[in-house]
Amino acid sequence: MATLASARPASGLSAVPNSLPTPDGVQREAWVPILMYHHIADSPPDADPIRRDLSVSPQTFEAQLRYLVGAGYQPITLRDLIYHLALGASLPEKPVILTFDDGYEDNYTNAYPLLKKYGFVGTFFIVTEPVDRKRAGYMSWAQIEIMSTSGMEIGAHSYTHPDLRGKSVDYIIWQAVGSKEAIEARIQQHVRFFSYPSGRYDEQVVNVLHSANFWGAVTIETGTYQSSRWPFELQRIRVQGSDTLNMFASKLNLDW
Repeated sequence: MATLASARPASGLSAVPNSLPTPDGVQREAWVPILMYHHIADSPPDADPIRRDLSVSPQTFEAQLRYLVGAGYQPITLRDLIYHLALGASLPEKPVILTFDDGYEDNYTNAYPLLKKYGFVGTFFIVTEPVDRKRAGYMSWAQIEIMSTSGMEIGAHSYTHPDLRGKSVDYIIWQAVGSKEAIEARIQQHVRFFSYPSGRYDEQVVNVLHSANFWGAVTIETGTYQSSRWPFELQRIRVQGSDTLNMFASKLNLDW
């Protein structure tokens, strides 16, 4: 297995940790699968390969939830993970985190009822411009507020989903902090986590997030190893539309 001395996300950032020391000075690690979903819906008949890859049918998603329950996995939030890494708070024996990127309406109509049915919590990363403009296919603010009130975790995924690398501080603030504040104004809860659009980021993005009181961020780097040294480079496992249940189960057992 990976160790604190050797493992780190394959981000290309410098070797300097992107976090302040933990309050007690103890570096901590955990192997926690953070699952990455997008659409929870059947692919449209004319869907291109990208859309098919990003679409997990409701039937498949429910089968995955049943598997997680049967295999003894217990859902936690990103907040729970950070409390463990920073403060040493306990985690269940087999924790799992379910995340959903972009804020599609099928997350509310299909994923949310199934999460409630099986007693799971999810983290939903919202791109706020489509919500503000009431674009078809995206959740409304009312739906996001309902999910937040029922215990779902809401995170920011920028305003328009751009590549944030090499951008000015002002632009990153507009995209990342602006989306954070927009969500907070609607749900009356602090937004502490960010999902990098298309997984693209650099040290300046991390610095802005840190200074804006985000507690961490998720990447698209594959792995289950999470470290208190890199809370802004949390690794995830992409769940694809073509995954069989055996493939899904195998992904949960990655040890890097």
